[in-house]
Amino acid sequence: MPIVFEGPIAIVGGGAVEPQLLAALAARGVALVGADGGGDVIGAAGLVPAAIIGDLDSLADRAGWEARTRVVHLAEQATTDFQKVLYSTRAPVTLALGMTGKRLDHTLAALSAVLEYAPSRRLLLVDEVDVAFAAVGAFAFDAAAGERVSLHPLEPIDFSGSTGLDYPLDGLHLAPGGMLGTSNAAIGGRVEIVPAAASMGVPWLLILDKGRLWDLMAALR
Repeated sequence: MPIVFEGPIAIVGGGAVEPQLLAALAARGVALVGADGGGDVIGAAGLVPAAIIGDLDSLADRAGWEARTRVVHLAEQATTDFQKVLYSTRAPVTLALGMTGKRLDHTLAALSAVLEYAPSRRLLLVDEVDVAFAAVGAFAFDAAAGERVSLHPLEPIDFSGSTGLDYPLDGLHLAPGGMLGTSNAAIGGRVEIVPAAASMGVPWLLILDKGRLWDLMAALR
């Protein structure tokens, strides 16, 4: 049975994670879940994870953690530790920290997991610079004039239109290996991005500055 959380969770991996951000998330009631060695990252920030999940091959002190929190050992090697946490938990909003940016292979694996789980979960990837929301369907938010708004297609996707962007998406087809939506910008005010009807179930990434994390979390609750 999956572990069910009533509020948001932050899955923490072994990549670069700011201790201050972990503390700020915990102060806002976000449950911190270690993906294997990510439990040690949480501990190094002076915090105790709500759970540690994974194959536990990189967790420094399994016995010590088992005395302090819930530790779930999943020995199968068909999935990454990030995927293990995703299929073992349920939450209204899920952040992922330390999954991207440090190692390219881990970043690619994280993006693959996002593609798999975006249709069933509200997922936010957070690294040192960006926050990326894995959107499915239309999404709207407020943005300042000149604010960077990047889109990345996880699969081929058609957009019927957009409002509030320097470069409208009306009628565009984006795809990995084809046209991308990198470094667009807001004109100021409301931004709305609308996939075509046939692409409403296709996941795509909305990438903003990390400072927009709290705004996105509020919009998704």
